[in-house]
Amino acid sequence: MHKTKLRHGVLIYVATVDRKFAIIGDAGINQVVPANFWDATKEDMLQHFKYGDIVEGIVTGLKIAGEQLQKYFPHTQDNNNELPDDIAFMDGD
Repeated sequence: MHKTKLRHGVLIYVATVDRKFAIIGDAGINQVVPANFWDATKEDMLQHFKYGDIVEGIVTGLKIAGEQLQKYFPHTQDNNNELPDDIAFMDGD
């Protein structure tokens, strides 16, 4: 995540078995979002997770982070996707 040119990668990690999650921004995005941005985003996601709606919680985090990425790092024609968009599912074993 720290290998993007503008250091604006965002990682959303959800461990359903352990009932833990994290949303982490790299240095570039952290410099431009408000100080409490990630904590507020975490709380918005948590409201869905508390009721077992994992998908909507993740979608909420993606939307909120995406809005900030669009605001501060808008897409240009010469943008390349610097990070994979893969989703990894593991069963905890």
